[in-house]
Amino acid sequence: MKRMALLRRFNTIRSLYQTFELRESSSFLLRSSRSYITGSSNVPQFYSHGASSCLYKTDTNALPWTCRSAMTLRSTMAAEFLIFLNDKKSVSTQAKAPAQARQMGALKVSMTSPGFVYEPYAPGKPISFWKRYFTRSGWRRTKDDIKSELKSAYAIAKLRRSGYSKNQFYKEAVELFKEINTLMANGDKTTLRKVVTENMFSALKNEIKKRESVWSQVYWEMVEPIVKIRTLRARLIGVDKNDINKAFIQLTLEFLSKQKFEAYDSKGAVVAGDRTKEVLVRDIWVFEKSLFHPGAYWRLCGRIKV
Repeated sequence: MKRMALLRRFNTIRSLYQTFELRESSSFLLRSSRSYITGSSNVPQFYSHGASSCLYKTDTNALPWTCRSAMTLRSTMAAEFLIFLNDKKSVSTQAKAPAQARQMGALKVSMTSPGFVYEPYAPGKPISFWKRYFTRSGWRRTKDDIKSELKSAYAIAKLRRSGYSKNQFYKEAVELFKEINTLMANGDKTTLRKVVTENMFSALKNEIKKRESVWSQVYWEMVEPIVKIRTLRARLIGVDKNDINKAFIQLTLEFLSKQKFEAYDSKGAVVAGDRTKEVLVRDIWVFEKSLFHPGAYWRLCGRIKV
């Protein structure tokens, strides 16, 4: 009798332990899923429809929507496990689709811009010949530099297939540089929206608002010809892992130009700058273009602080 009582007690304790362990596992996975969702809540919704930067291996600082993100794998495992635990509820939730999608038979997403600058350019610190070729840190630096150059070369080669000409693009980029700066000075938001991406427009609109709260009017002019223009970086951003032709390209350009600037208050008095003096200014801008949208054109998508 004592043995039977001990056996029943042992089975009860084991069943309670297994139940507790299962709850702990499911709650951990649920927290993992929630933390992933919270961490990527600022990402535009279209990333969840297959936006991917899988053209390049990003071992560190992997973005949640890239193919090498450990967070994505963990959240996928959590989702699958929760579906297993809550079979009926999950299936019914996933089965619901927007009315328009049900009528069309499939939901098609049109992406006009990735909404971020991929691998923003950052000038490398000077490194000596000895350190570059005879130290481990120098070898890593050389390896990273070579990888970056190869990425740029591949992106440019891909762009040339669509009829890209460097000289023609530079002319167009200089005109865009002048136009955007002039529109900013004049506060013309309507026209400005057409030559920049959505996220860039939001940032520039805020800049104009802050400036107008301080200065009533601004004069800006670029002295032609431009002193120097060169390409610092080129990157491709894939949006469909099954079709490498569906991609955006971003070109980072350096502008070295002589500019004139002057600001006025509400009474027309000069409060900053001097339009009679030329100032040498260095700007780094990122231009973006779709390689798969018909009639796509270059737009400003970012500026790098110098």
